[in-house]
Amino acid sequence: MTANTSTPSTGLGPPRHPQRWLILGVICLAQLTVLLDNTVLNVAIPSLTEELGASGAQVQWMINAYSLVQSGLLLTAGSASDRYGRKRMLLAGLAVFGAGSLVAAFAQSPGQLVAARAGMGVGGALLLTSTLAVVVQVFDEAERVRAIGLWATVSSLGFAAGPLLGGVLLGHFWWGSIFLVNLPVAVLGLVAVARLVPESKNPDGQRPDLLGALLSTLGLGAVVYAIISGPEHGWTSFRVLLPACAGVAVLAGFARWELGVPAPMLDMRFFRNRSFTGAVTGSVLVTFGMGGSLFLLTQYLQFVLGYEPLEAGLRIAPLALTVVALNLTGLGARLVPRMGTPATIGAGMSLLAAGLAAVALLAPHGYAGMLLGLVLTGTGIALAGPAMAAAIMGAIPPERAGVGAGVNGTLAEFGNGLGVAVLGAVLTSRFGALLPLAATGAASLPAALAAAGGGPERAAVENAFAAGLERGQLVGAAAVLAGGMVAALLLRRAERAGGAPGAADGSDIPGEPAGSAA
Repeated sequence: MTANTSTPSTGLGPPRHPQRWLILGVICLAQLTVLLDNTVLNVAIPSLTEELGASGAQVQWMINAYSLVQSGLLLTAGSASDRYGRKRMLLAGLAVFGAGSLVAAFAQSPGQLVAARAGMGVGGALLLTSTLAVVVQVFDEAERVRAIGLWATVSSLGFAAGPLLGGVLLGHFWWGSIFLVNLPVAVLGLVAVARLVPESKNPDGQRPDLLGALLSTLGLGAVVYAIISGPEHGWTSFRVLLPACAGVAVLAGFARWELGVPAPMLDMRFFRNRSFTGAVTGSVLVTFGMGGSLFLLTQYLQFVLGYEPLEAGLRIAPLALTVVALNLTGLGARLVPRMGTPATIGAGMSLLAAGLAAVALLAPHGYAGMLLGLVLTGTGIALAGPAMAAAIMGAIPPERAGVGAGVNGTLAEFGNGLGVAVLGAVLTSRFGALLPLAATGAASLPAALAAAGGGPERAAVENAFAAGLERGQLVGAAAVLAGGMVAALLLRRAERAGGAPGAADGSDIPGEPAGSAA
């Protein structure tokens, strides 16, 4: 019989597991592989455009299919991990993710790759919710912030190091290698999780809300489809307005369903907690800016500056190195007690916004400006990321850790997908508006360059693309800055109302006594 390692709440959290740090290493390795696939595909865009004949919109779907499926299923996967066992979901997620990677590596068309990426998203959803839930279960409160900080380091590293890994692989192998590399890690993860990770679950956990998962996935998918299609078909066209309105209506139906169902996928009462809502706002916009920025930046380095994939990945590497270096020093965790959660998140997101703006405005004048922007971006992520993850998990009762992890992961994936869609649409709109007559209507930069030929018109195409990238980066910077201010304000109000983030409005959190901290 499988042992249930979860313990009744004592006010101090679960006892320390003797192998907790080794367990953390195992689940972080598995998580790193899943998160790398959010951005590893960015440096392969030229290869996919040429070898599979993919248009700009199809490339966006190759990236977003993964994020959308994950964001649609993470909450249901979180409920399933609470009810049926976190270890069991980890194993299932690794297996499905590995199988999807194998199919993706040998895809023969854009449609096949989009479908394979969607399958990988299913496995990623099962895996990601379980990793953070296991961290909460095996670490007590004294070590949990540090453990979540290391977990957040891996999360940030997964997003930021994807282009570097992709560049290394594409420098020696074909584009399918960026998926095949997942297989040995998935196998190693299966063995290690089976041997080391204890099973834990909440026997009274809720049944997965399958209708809620379907509604959220369809609603998000329709909205993102409209955003991606807008530049091509026109923002007021029937082909854009219909899915946009349908998506909003389905998401409204999702919210209504969640309010009425006995066992909701996402308990909407969580949003009555100002601390939770503030951290949610920040989390979405951090990944919005980071995911969208990397999508644009890798194209700028390869299409405009002419770098090979490995060269592009190396030039983005300072972002990942900055995040890892600062998180390993525990800077963010040390600043939270001194500055408070609102100030730490506000400062981090302001630095992130400044970094995105610096990349947009200074990168065209040399790599020094881009390097400054990347370091500022990495510093902002290292400050804001752990504080937001801890605030979200602190606002949800420990017995619902899987749901909390699902919320956190859903926000990250939704923000990443939305960033690629919105900033990609900004790029496409600006690019299309500035194209010379000979290249009008081209679906991608290579197609526009081929239509323009040489001479001044080719230069005009390249300048149009660079202008679109700059506009997209600035939009991302503005969104991150606004989100940081809103998040800090809500968290500050939560502190004043309840004494600390996570304690405010406690009566609104299911399973949490009024005024208590999770």
